[in-house]
Amino acid sequence: MTLNSSDSPTSYTTDFADDYDRWFAKPGTTAATVEALAALAGDGPVLELGIGTGRLALPLRARGIDVHGVDAAEAMVRRLRAKPGGAQIPVTTGDFAEVPVQGTFTLIYAAGGTFFELPDQSSQARCFASVAAHLAPGGVFVLDAHVPEALAVGTGPEVVLEGDDHLVLCHRRLDPSTQRYRSHYVIHQDGGTRHLDVEFRYAGHGELDLMAEQAGLRVKERWGDWAGAPFTRDSAYHVSVYERP
Repeated sequence: MTLNSSDSPTSYTTDFADDYDRWFAKPGTTAATVEALAALAGDGPVLELGIGTGRLALPLRARGIDVHGVDAAEAMVRRLRAKPGGAQIPVTTGDFAEVPVQGTFTLIYAAGGTFFELPDQSSQARCFASVAAHLAPGGVFVLDAHVPEALAVGTGPEVVLEGDDHLVLCHRRLDPSTQRYRSHYVIHQDGGTRHLDVEFRYAGHGELDLMAEQAGLRVKERWGDWAGAPFTRDSAYHVSVYERP
């Protein structure tokens, strides 16, 4: 996932790329996500939108899957390149709404809420259409998302990471009038405190399904999490799998 601070287009990737894995690469969630993606990959190749530091791409590559990526954040990609095997993953620099790559894929995915960094409905719909153009017949597009109604009733800050010498808190604030939410991160480490905020444009699964249908895709599966839990009225999160017929 690639995040951009509202302070400047590059402040997150410049200042926090080295910390991204420590903050967000939760072993249980990452392992479940990799398992699910590997099961959907088929014979490959696969494409990650917002490949970032390679949290998911590198474990998939270690399984013998041919992984490609798109990302606009050079600092995040440099972090990927510095990891074992990272230099062997092809990464295209650009806006993933356009899916600026050649060829077709059996699986295209955007995980960790990355899809919703696209700033408006137009760019999100364009991404669906671009994805559909790069999926092989029978290929799938997978994304994960918060359920907006669950976001709206969320309370208090979330502890992202804590230790003896550091603490990362997240507080989300929704604006239903624009279908946006802003995640505020307060980072205390090395004796100092910093603030980072990241904006997302959210959409319910019904709106996502319509975008998919307009792009020529159809819902194949929907889970309540990456481990495959059922999606129910009590779910706060979903993983949606869209198929190109």
